[in-house]
Amino acid sequence: MKKLLFSIAFVGTTVLSFAQTDAAAKKILNDVSKKYSAYKTIQSDFSLNIQDSDKKTHSTKGVMYFNKPKNQYAISLTEQEVISDGKSVWNVSKDIKEVQISENENNSNTIGPNNLFNFYQKGYKYVLMPDEKITRQGNSEMAKVIELSPEDTKTNYFKIKLRINKNNHIQDVTIFDKSSNKYTYTINTLFLGKRFDSKMFTFNKDKYKGFEIVDLR
Repeated sequence: MKKLLFSIAFVGTTVLSFAQTDAAAKKILNDVSKKYSAYKTIQSDFSLNIQDSDKKTHSTKGVMYFNKPKNQYAISLTEQEVISDGKSVWNVSKDIKEVQISENENNSNTIGPNNLFNFYQKGYKYVLMPDEKITRQGNSEMAKVIELSPEDTKTNYFKIKLRINKNNHIQDVTIFDKSSNKYTYTINTLFLGKRFDSKMFTFNKDKYKGFEIVDLR
Protein backbone atom coordinates (compact mmCIF):
# COMPACT_ATOMS: atom_id res chain seq x y z
CA MET A 1 0.00 0.00 0.00
CA LYS A 2 2.84 2.39 0.78
CA LYS A 3 4.34 2.16 -2.67
CA LEU A 4 0.89 2.79 -4.06
CA LEU A 5 0.69 6.18 -2.43
CA PHE A 6 2.59 7.84 -5.23
CA SER A 7 3.19 5.05 -7.72
CA ILE A 8 -0.31 4.33 -8.93
CA ALA A 9 -1.18 5.48 -12.42
CA PHE A 10 -2.20 8.67 -10.65
CA VAL A 11 -2.88 13.21 -13.10
CA GLY A 12 0.57 18.12 -19.36
CA THR A 13 0.47 21.57 -19.96
CA THR A 14 -1.22 22.54 -23.19
CA VAL A 15 -4.89 21.94 -23.58
CA LEU A 16 -5.49 19.89 -26.69
CA SER A 17 -8.75 18.83 -28.29
CA PHE A 18 -10.95 16.66 -26.09
CA ALA A 19 -13.42 14.08 -27.33
CA GLN A 20 -16.89 13.98 -25.79
CA THR A 21 -16.23 16.65 -23.21
CA ASP A 22 -18.38 19.18 -21.42
CA ALA A 23 -17.69 22.77 -22.54
CA ALA A 24 -18.49 24.18 -19.09
CA ALA A 25 -16.12 21.67 -17.45
CA LYS A 26 -13.44 22.48 -20.00
CA LYS A 27 -13.60 26.19 -19.17
CA ILE A 28 -13.22 25.50 -15.45
CA LEU A 29 -10.28 23.16 -16.03
CA ASN A 30 -8.62 25.68 -18.35
CA ASP A 31 -8.94 28.37 -15.66
CA VAL A 32 -7.46 26.06 -13.04
CA SER A 33 -4.63 25.05 -15.35
CA LYS A 34 -3.81 28.65 -16.17
CA LYS A 35 -3.55 29.48 -12.49
CA TYR A 36 -1.26 26.58 -11.60
CA SER A 37 0.90 27.17 -14.68
CA ALA A 38 1.85 30.58 -13.28
CA TYR A 39 3.36 29.07 -10.13
CA LYS A 40 7.04 28.13 -10.27
CA THR A 41 7.19 26.53 -6.81
CA ILE A 42 4.47 24.92 -4.73
CA GLN A 43 4.43 23.59 -1.19
CA SER A 44 1.34 21.72 -0.06
CA ASP A 45 0.26 19.89 3.06
CA PHE A 46 -2.07 17.09 2.04
CA SER A 47 -3.93 14.10 3.38
CA LEU A 48 -4.53 10.77 1.68
CA ASN A 49 -7.45 8.50 2.46
CA ILE A 50 -7.56 5.01 0.97
CA GLN A 51 -10.74 2.96 1.08
CA ASP A 52 -10.47 -0.63 -0.09
CA SER A 53 -13.10 -2.92 -1.58
CA ASP A 54 -14.13 -4.03 1.94
CA LYS A 55 -14.72 -0.40 2.98
CA LYS A 56 -11.69 -0.48 5.29
CA THR A 57 -9.81 2.81 5.36
CA HIS A 58 -6.21 3.92 5.77
CA SER A 59 -5.33 7.58 6.24
CA THR A 60 -2.03 9.42 6.25
CA LYS A 61 -0.75 12.97 5.97
CA GLY A 62 2.24 14.45 4.24
CA VAL A 63 3.81 17.45 2.58
CA MET A 64 4.78 17.97 -1.07
CA TYR A 65 7.36 20.35 -2.53
CA PHE A 66 7.53 21.15 -6.25
CA ASN A 67 10.23 23.04 -8.12
CA LYS A 68 8.51 23.16 -11.50
CA PRO A 69 11.23 24.81 -13.67
CA LYS A 70 13.56 21.87 -12.95
CA ASN A 71 10.82 19.24 -12.71
CA GLN A 72 11.92 18.43 -9.16
CA TYR A 73 9.79 17.31 -6.24
CA ALA A 74 10.00 15.91 -2.74
CA ILE A 75 7.22 14.19 -0.82
CA SER A 76 7.34 13.27 2.84
CA LEU A 77 4.93 10.93 4.61
CA THR A 78 5.19 9.02 7.87
CA GLU A 79 6.08 5.75 6.16
CA GLN A 80 7.45 6.94 2.84
CA GLU A 81 9.59 9.59 1.18
CA VAL A 82 9.89 10.31 -2.53
CA ILE A 83 12.67 12.52 -3.88
CA SER A 84 13.31 13.53 -7.48
CA ASP A 85 16.09 15.69 -8.85
CA GLY A 86 14.31 15.86 -12.20
CA LYS A 87 16.17 12.89 -13.66
CA SER A 88 15.90 10.11 -11.09
CA VAL A 89 13.40 9.21 -8.36
CA TRP A 90 14.31 7.80 -4.95
CA ASN A 91 11.38 6.00 -3.32
CA VAL A 92 12.17 5.43 0.36
CA SER A 93 10.15 2.82 2.29
CA LYS A 94 10.97 3.46 5.92
CA ASP A 95 9.33 0.37 7.41
CA ILE A 96 11.33 -2.13 5.36
CA LYS A 97 14.40 0.11 5.08
CA GLU A 98 14.55 0.02 1.30
CA VAL A 99 15.27 2.67 -1.32
CA GLN A 100 14.23 2.05 -4.92
CA ILE A 101 15.79 4.24 -7.58
CA SER A 102 14.07 4.69 -10.93
CA GLU A 103 14.10 7.13 -13.83
CA ASN A 104 11.81 10.13 -13.54
CA GLU A 105 8.82 9.59 -15.82
CA ASN A 106 7.40 12.54 -17.70
CA ASN A 107 4.41 10.68 -19.06
CA SER A 108 1.29 12.84 -19.18
CA ASN A 109 -0.86 9.73 -19.56
CA THR A 110 -0.23 8.68 -15.95
CA ILE A 111 -0.98 10.52 -12.74
CA GLY A 112 1.94 11.26 -10.45
CA PRO A 113 3.79 13.93 -8.49
CA ASN A 114 5.17 15.53 -11.64
CA ASN A 115 1.70 16.43 -12.92
CA LEU A 116 -0.60 16.24 -9.90
CA PHE A 117 -1.96 19.74 -10.54
CA ASN A 118 -2.52 19.44 -14.28
CA PHE A 119 -3.05 15.76 -15.12
CA TYR A 120 -6.53 16.40 -16.49
CA GLN A 121 -5.38 18.30 -19.55
CA LYS A 122 -4.85 15.34 -21.87
CA GLY A 123 -6.38 11.91 -22.36
CA TYR A 124 -9.65 12.39 -20.47
CA LYS A 125 -13.31 12.87 -21.13
CA TYR A 126 -15.04 14.94 -18.50
CA VAL A 127 -18.37 16.32 -17.40
CA LEU A 128 -19.47 19.01 -14.94
CA MET A 129 -21.47 17.66 -12.00
CA PRO A 130 -23.62 19.51 -9.40
CA ASP A 131 -21.69 21.65 -6.90
CA GLU A 132 -20.85 20.10 -3.53
CA LYS A 133 -20.34 21.65 -0.11
CA ILE A 134 -16.81 21.43 1.26
CA THR A 135 -15.05 22.71 4.37
CA ARG A 136 -11.88 24.68 3.71
CA GLN A 137 -9.84 26.24 6.50
CA GLY A 138 -12.79 25.82 8.85
CA ASN A 139 -15.32 27.50 6.57
CA SER A 140 -18.02 26.00 4.37
CA GLU A 141 -18.23 26.82 0.68
CA MET A 142 -19.50 25.31 -2.54
CA ALA A 143 -17.02 23.59 -4.83
CA LYS A 144 -17.21 22.84 -8.54
CA VAL A 145 -17.22 19.11 -9.26
CA ILE A 146 -15.88 17.52 -12.44
CA GLU A 147 -15.81 13.81 -13.17
CA LEU A 148 -13.20 12.49 -15.59
CA SER A 149 -12.84 9.14 -17.32
CA PRO A 150 -9.64 8.06 -19.11
CA GLU A 151 -9.77 7.60 -22.85
CA ASP A 152 -7.32 4.72 -22.45
CA THR A 153 -9.46 1.88 -21.12
CA LYS A 154 -6.34 -0.11 -20.11
CA THR A 155 -5.66 2.14 -17.11
CA ASN A 156 -6.17 0.59 -13.68
CA TYR A 157 -8.72 3.25 -12.76
CA PHE A 158 -12.03 4.10 -14.41
CA LYS A 159 -13.04 7.45 -12.90
CA ILE A 160 -11.54 10.51 -11.23
CA LYS A 161 -13.52 13.07 -9.28
CA LEU A 162 -12.03 16.54 -9.08
CA ARG A 163 -13.37 19.22 -6.74
CA ILE A 164 -12.31 22.84 -7.24
CA ASN A 165 -12.71 25.53 -4.59
CA LYS A 166 -13.69 29.17 -5.08
CA ASN A 167 -10.02 30.19 -5.50
CA ASN A 168 -9.81 28.00 -8.61
CA HIS A 169 -7.49 25.63 -6.77
CA ILE A 170 -7.89 21.87 -6.58
CA GLN A 171 -9.49 20.96 -3.28
CA ASP A 172 -9.26 17.20 -3.65
CA VAL A 173 -8.79 14.42 -6.18
CA THR A 174 -10.55 11.05 -5.79
CA ILE A 175 -9.42 8.12 -7.92
CA PHE A 176 -11.69 5.09 -8.36
CA ASP A 177 -9.82 1.99 -9.50
CA LYS A 178 -11.11 -1.18 -11.10
CA SER A 179 -10.58 -3.20 -7.92
CA SER A 180 -13.17 -1.09 -6.07
CA ASN A 181 -10.52 0.86 -4.17
CA LYS A 182 -10.83 4.59 -3.73
CA TYR A 183 -7.97 7.08 -3.15
CA THR A 184 -8.69 10.65 -2.06
CA TYR A 185 -5.91 13.26 -2.02
CA THR A 186 -6.99 16.41 -0.19
CA ILE A 187 -4.93 19.59 -0.55
CA ASN A 188 -5.06 21.19 2.92
CA THR A 189 -2.68 24.12 2.47
CA LEU A 190 -0.93 25.75 -0.46
CA PHE A 191 2.19 27.93 -0.29
CA LEU A 192 3.30 29.50 -3.54
CA GLY A 193 6.54 31.06 -4.73
CA LYS A 194 8.70 29.86 -1.81
CA ARG A 195 12.44 29.39 -2.27
CA PHE A 196 13.62 25.85 -1.65
CA ASP A 197 17.09 24.64 -0.75
CA SER A 198 18.42 22.58 -3.66
CA LYS A 199 19.42 19.87 -1.15
CA MET A 200 15.73 19.17 -0.65
CA PHE A 201 15.64 17.48 -4.07
CA THR A 202 18.88 15.54 -3.67
CA PHE A 203 19.10 12.06 -2.17
CA ASN A 204 21.55 11.91 0.73
CA LYS A 205 22.45 8.29 1.39
CA ASP A 206 24.01 9.22 4.74
CA LYS A 207 20.49 9.84 6.07
CA TYR A 208 19.50 6.26 5.27
CA LYS A 209 22.28 4.13 6.70
CA GLY A 210 21.29 0.48 6.84
CA PHE A 211 18.76 0.84 4.00
CA GLU A 212 18.95 -1.52 1.05
CA ILE A 213 19.45 0.37 -2.23
CA VAL A 214 17.72 -1.13 -5.27
CA ASP A 215 18.66 0.63 -8.51
CA LEU A 216 16.05 0.01 -11.22
CA ARG A 217 17.35 2.53 -13.74
